[in-house]
Amino acid sequence: MTNPTTETESAAQIRRTALYLTLAQVPEGKVVSYGQLAELAGLGRAARWVGRTLSQLPGDTKLPWHRVLGAGGRISLPVGSPSGDEQRARLRSEGVSILNNRVDIQRHGWRPVEHSG
Repeated sequence: MTNPTTETESAAQIRRTALYLTLAQVPEGKVVSYGQLAELAGLGRAARWVGRTLSQLPGDTKLPWHRVLGAGGRISLPVGSPSGDEQRARLRSEGVSILNNRVDIQRHGWRPVEHSG
C-alpha cells in the first residue's frame, strides 16, 4: 500500500524540480513572466504557485529568480523592499531597462524556441 502523504510530497518535489530546471535556463538579460515560466515547465496555469514557490527560495540560491516578472513585464516586488531593490539592481546589471516598474517584454522577454538549435 502506498502512503498518500509521500506521493503528494514527491509530486510537489517533481513540480518544484521542473520549475527550478526551467528557471535555471533563463539567460542573463532576459526575463520571463510567472505564468510563462509555469507553462514552460509543463505546470500549466500555475503563475501564483510559481510566485509562492520562488518566494520560498533560500537567500543564497543560485537560481535567477530576479528574471521572473508579473504579467506584462511588471515587477511584482514592492519598490523599497529589500528583495524588490535587489531584483531591480540585478536586472539593471544585466542590461535590462526598467521604466515605470516595468520591463519591455518585447525587448527583454525570453523566447526559448528562438535559442534552441
